[in-house]
Amino acid sequence: MSLDSTASDLVDRVWDGIVPVLHDYIAIPNVSEAFDPDWRDHGHMHRAVELIRAWCEARPIEGAEVEVHELPGRSPVILVEVPATGGAAGDDTVLLYGHLDKQPEMEGWRPDLGPWTPVLEGDRLYGRGGADDGYAAFASLTAIEAVRSAGGDHARCVVLIEASEESGSPDLPAYVEALADRIGSPSLVVCLDSGCIDYQRLWVTTSLRGMVMATLTVDIVDEGLHSGDVSGMVPSTFRIARALLSRVEDESTGRVLLPSCDVEIPADRVAQAEATAAEIGAIADHYPFVEDAGPTSPEPADQLLARTWRAALSVVGADGLPPTKRAGNVLRPSTSLKLSLRIPPTADHEAAAQELREALTTDPPYGARVTVDDVDSGPGWNAPAAAPWLDAALEQASERAFGRPARLFGEGGSIPFMGMLGARFPDAQFVITGVLGPDANAHGPNEYLHVPTARRLTLAVAELLDAHARRV
Repeated sequence: MSLDSTASDLVDRVWDGIVPVLHDYIAIPNVSEAFDPDWRDHGHMHRAVELIRAWCEARPIEGAEVEVHELPGRSPVILVEVPATGGAAGDDTVLLYGHLDKQPEMEGWRPDLGPWTPVLEGDRLYGRGGADDGYAAFASLTAIEAVRSAGGDHARCVVLIEASEESGSPDLPAYVEALADRIGSPSLVVCLDSGCIDYQRLWVTTSLRGMVMATLTVDIVDEGLHSGDVSGMVPSTFRIARALLSRVEDESTGRVLLPSCDVEIPADRVAQAEATAAEIGAIADHYPFVEDAGPTSPEPADQLLARTWRAALSVVGADGLPPTKRAGNVLRPSTSLKLSLRIPPTADHEAAAQELREALTTDPPYGARVTVDDVDSGPGWNAPAAAPWLDAALEQASERAFGRPARLFGEGGSIPFMGMLGARFPDAQFVITGVLGPDANAHGPNEYLHVPTARRLTLAVAELLDAHARRV
């Protein structure tokens, strides 16, 4: 049974007021702690927390308790606890998760846009963090309110909004332990920090890749030397780094060579990728390739599996390289590369981190000094099988909110919280979804929130909450 039109009317009305608040949120440069070690002194994170806390506290949801928790040395979290309503069991719990910290600025924004300059252009609200993931708190509370407005039921709901996700959620395990009694044992987890392949239906994430981050540094001499004098005799640190990376990645194919990353893709995930590809075609067609360039594979299903179930290495930053216009004929003494290794959902992230370190540091060419620092890793996640009631509820929610059936897909990004929750609550059902479409450009320039999708997704979550409370 679907909620009546009262729910959709409320969602539309509340979202009309949410958009201006998201403008204010986007304008706050609350970059995640890994990118702003002095975040506490700068105060931006606390401004964002206060903005969202105040909005949540002002919602007319009877019995809701809104709290900010801040453990010593940790970034804060917002916790909202809402008692069950209607005929729902009071001892059951739904956990709704999101985050409010942001990625750094990134270059390449349109001249009339910027990371901290909110601009509503048609259906798109541009600026950093609106879709990833500032909207989550607003959508979660609005969904709960919509259920109540339509006379529906929902179990006890706990909304948890963290502030370190873009740093790999280093602070979250401590809060999960400290707030264990408040969180309880959820039978349903709803995460709003994922993506969608298009804006036409509810997309449910079935898997997430894990991640290993590290900084590779190669030193060969103590100071820069005239390249005409020494090149050919003193090896380039860039060439040494390139050779070391070839131990990790086959540069001709992109295949990651670490044994822990060689996992078998489950048959059901292959079948889902093939079914999705048959309907939507080549997902890579959405991306802004330069003229005559293209993806690693022309096959639509292979593209989906490559971004979700196969490991991939990216160099996301570098030190020791001067800007090209200021680069002299100098053999540089040192090169540092920031590495981002995405690993399959079922791969052992700790083993992958150890293999990466060993591959890069064992027997370095020419006796160069090779160090691997700032190593951090997080698990991937593969969703448990959905219960029959959830399969039916997802279809109903998507039809109600979007007018089309729901679809399943794997996501290439990482949400460390999901692996943690999957291990802690093995009997819970999971709905991982989000509003980040293929051109929303999370983490990059010109990131935007597609506002109509956020509205529809909010209504879909309301339908799921009601269906969860009525399940048998």
